[in-house]
Amino acid sequence: MKVYKKLSDARIKLQRTELTKSGHNKFAGYKYFELGDFLPAVQSIFNEVGLIDAISFTEDLATMVVYDVEDGSSVTFTSPMGTANLKGCHEVQNIGAVETYQRRYLYVTALSIVEHDALDAVTGSQPVEVKPVEVKAKPQEPEQNLDALAEVLITFGDTCESLKELSSFWKKNQAGIDQMKVSNPDLFKQVQSAFAQYKSKFKE
Repeated sequence: MKVYKKLSDARIKLQRTELTKSGHNKFAGYKYFELGDFLPAVQSIFNEVGLIDAISFTEDLATMVVYDVEDGSSVTFTSPMGTANLKGCHEVQNIGAVETYQRRYLYVTALSIVEHDALDAVTGSQPVEVKPVEVKAKPQEPEQNLDALAEVLITFGDTCESLKELSSFWKKNQAGIDQMKVSNPDLFKQVQSAFAQYKSKFKE
């Protein structure tokens, strides 16, 4: 199908585009791509090569379908949905925050956008309470899913308000953490180090 060739062309064109990371995780001290950093370039390239994307959300799944505008062929990318509870925000604002997060990840996956930092922040300065969701790695994409799990753990682990809550969050994701320890020891060490810092806050 032509869509795969065009998507490959789009990825190459985007890799040749100079992009700037505007997101900054002050706690961990690294920068990351926000949606607006690459979306204008992506849409321009899609228009140039003849692609268009459609993103939709259900309670459980975020989906992006990339279409070839000439022959109608398509390729689909999905990501499991999570939930967020930004303090001081209305429900619709929380929904918008999650959908923006998911859109970013769908584009990162579809366009093979390289994040030189292993983990990125996905929230603003407001503390976040998140319902822990176990992220299970699919056989065909083990590293990608382990990276996603690590990001969820590090980003939202920092929002836990007690040692008990932090420990519970870790235990609910124990299966994925155990897999990470075996499949990607370096990534596991990053998560372990972050949680050691979080624990120290409650011991002070």
